[in-house]
Amino acid sequence: MNAHIFELLETTEETLIQKFHTEIQDIFTTMVGIDDLMHLPLQVDPRSHFSDCLTAMVGFAGIFNGILSVHVPESLALLFTSTMLGMEVTEIDDDVHDALGEIGNMIAGSFKHHLSINGQEVRLSTPTIIAGKEYMFTSGAIEDTLTLLYDSHGEWLLISVVVEHND
Repeated sequence: MNAHIFELLETTEETLIQKFHTEIQDIFTTMVGIDDLMHLPLQVDPRSHFSDCLTAMVGFAGIFNGILSVHVPESLALLFTSTMLGMEVTEIDDDVHDALGEIGNMIAGSFKHHLSINGQEVRLSTPTIIAGKEYMFTSGAIEDTLTLLYDSHGEWLLISVVVEHND
C-alpha cells in the first residue's frame, strides 16, 4: 500500500500485515472451521488471471475508500462452505456464494477497524461474488494494494485490499 496510507494510520506495513494476518487466522479458525491456514510471505500481483475460482468483494467507504477481495479456487470454496454449514457441499451454488460472501464480510469487518481514525467511520458494502471458469481481476493501482497469500489444504487463497485516502 501507499506509504501515505501507513502514515495516516500511524503504523507500518509490517505491523499492519501482522495484525491483519492474526485476525484472518482467527476468522478462519473460529468462524470457518479451518485451522491449517498458512501465510505464504510471497509477493503476488493481485491483478491476476483466475481459472475455476470464486472472488468475494466487499467495498468500503468513508475517510478511506477501497475494496477487499478474497480469491479462492472452487475446491476451497466448497471446503469452506462445507465446514461452515456442517455438511458436505459438492457443487457451486447459492450456499457457496453466501458462505464466501460472509467470509469476505468478516475479513473486511476486521480490516475496517484499522481504517477508523479520529472516530471517523468506514462503512462496508454488501458482498459481491464473481465466479467463472476464467476471468481477470483488477482493482486499483498495485501501489495502493496490500496482498496476502495463504495455503490451505495444499491450495492457495489470496486476500487483497485496495485502500485510497478520501481527501
